[in-house]
Amino acid sequence: MQIRTVRQEDYTVISDLILTAFSQSPNGYGNEAELVEKIRLDPSYQKSLEVVADQAGKIIGHGLLSEIKVQTENQSETGLCLAPLSVLPTYQGQGIGHAILIELERRAKQANYRFISVLGWPDYYQKAGYKKASLFGIKPPFPAPDDTYRIKALVPDGLQGVQGVVHYLPAFGI
Repeated sequence: MQIRTVRQEDYTVISDLILTAFSQSPNGYGNEAELVEKIRLDPSYQKSLEVVADQAGKIIGHGLLSEIKVQTENQSETGLCLAPLSVLPTYQGQGIGHAILIELERRAKQANYRFISVLGWPDYYQKAGYKKASLFGIKPPFPAPDDTYRIKALVPDGLQGVQGVVHYLPAFGI
């Protein structure tokens, strides 16, 4: 398996993969494929922060990072959010999502981002080093269970001085 940067010819396959993966998840499909399409149109979109897991020419997983701002009245810090991360159901539980996450974190760090936020399964993301965002005074702009809204510093002191409410790209409609 290879984790590689997305290509335009992958887009239709990625949309189908996301629909399949989320439709079979406990929370169901919530227009994640359309979200990805909208994020790609944002001026801040970076192709290097969208990857696929390619196994012998078959795309079996996908992950995308997009910019966020964590703001208070006096400050604003730019970071990234992971949304979405998906793996075809028949390939889940094999470490593919984790491999995608590790590669995205590496690329984010290389691009000088200090942190990544995620709304997701607490156990999964806790194992990957994501902590409750509330521990750092970081809040989502929508109601979310405290345990599901998480953040990870990519560098030492990456969350130093970062606090406030997360603001997403317009693509999220929040």
